[in-house]
Amino acid sequence: MRRYALLLALFSVALTVKADGVRYNSNTILPDDTTTWTGRMQRQIDSLVNLPLFETTQLGLYVYDLTDGRDLVCVNHRQRMRPASCEKVVTSVSALHHLGPSYQFRTQMFVTGEVRDSVLWGDVCFVAGMDPLLAQGEVYQMARALREVGIDSLAGVITLDLSFKDQDDRGWGWCWDDDVAPLRPLLVDKHDRFTAELLADLRNLGIRGASLDRVMQGPCPPSARLFCEVTHTIDQVLDRMMKRSDNYYAESLFYQLAALSGRKRATRKEAVGYIDQLIRQVGLNPADYQIADGSGLSLYDYVSPELLVRLLQHAWQNEPIRAHLYPSLPIAGVDGTLEKRMRRTAAEGNVHAKTGTVDGIVSLSGYCTSPEGHVLVFSIINQGISRAAQGRNFQDRVCEALCGGELRMDN
Repeated sequence: MRRYALLLALFSVALTVKADGVRYNSNTILPDDTTTWTGRMQRQIDSLVNLPLFETTQLGLYVYDLTDGRDLVCVNHRQRMRPASCEKVVTSVSALHHLGPSYQFRTQMFVTGEVRDSVLWGDVCFVAGMDPLLAQGEVYQMARALREVGIDSLAGVITLDLSFKDQDDRGWGWCWDDDVAPLRPLLVDKHDRFTAELLADLRNLGIRGASLDRVMQGPCPPSARLFCEVTHTIDQVLDRMMKRSDNYYAESLFYQLAALSGRKRATRKEAVGYIDQLIRQVGLNPADYQIADGSGLSLYDYVSPELLVRLLQHAWQNEPIRAHLYPSLPIAGVDGTLEKRMRRTAAEGNVHAKTGTVDGIVSLSGYCTSPEGHVLVFSIINQGISRAAQGRNFQDRVCEALCGGELRMDN
């Protein structure tokens, strides 16, 4: 009996050592030999996830082989964690899925009435579309369009239709010191100066009228007809949103999803509804996550590495989405927020991924190609980090291992 108890105790210790020594979950297989790239890579990452850093911080890590269709590494991959700017992956994939890659951001000018004797006997209405690329020169072009048809006087009123989204200037769960342009649907170069720019342009073009003394807000009259518009493609927005991690651009795309509902003054809840549809489509439960905004600034955003990987997997397997998402991602050692990272390593020029950084959080989610030519999709979230450089250094070494580089254990 004593011998049986001793064997049980030894078996229990063996299980404990294995659980403490390997932080992978049960569906990750660690090959005993290191003759294959997969075995070497997994052993390298096993060494990394057992660094002292993770005695006081949290890690979520998921690597999936798109070529073979199997998990490679799973470390707390279903844990709810703050994604920082990897939330932009959720926004961009959802927008490309629902809006389509040919979607355009629009700022439109409508008119009523008719032109007689160089006077527009009617009203002018500008319909906002929360286009983050709307620039000062484009406001001038809209004003000039009136002059080009011979108008030098406005008999009616100028109205701004700002019903594209709700009136909240900040995202749900943003901090008071988050430095982001106000979430308004009619900014110029991300500043709230559309009215001032428009009136100055009209006067400089020689257009007069009592309406230039007072611009109103409200809906366009039902009889209004489209006169001209400024448009930008979703690719133009994605490029800055992903490469440079521009938060206003991300929120603008987020609210394009909300506006898809057709509701006036649409809120984040409408946008989340469309994101939840896609989460269900990739086989996960939206109730397991919380989508608070489109940029990842919010303290209330909670996703998981598994969700980010599943969305990136969906994007890769749908060519129309992949063709527009993939070029927008920063490239290690080449451009965007990864320009200075992973240089002179196997990951340089290989890793295409979205970065994320807020206080205490560093994240990285994207794609790379293994030495065997397999396309891998991965997501890494470091939470509770006191210095962002610690998380970035760890993530860079994981990526180097995925790309076939030699493991660095300098920290």
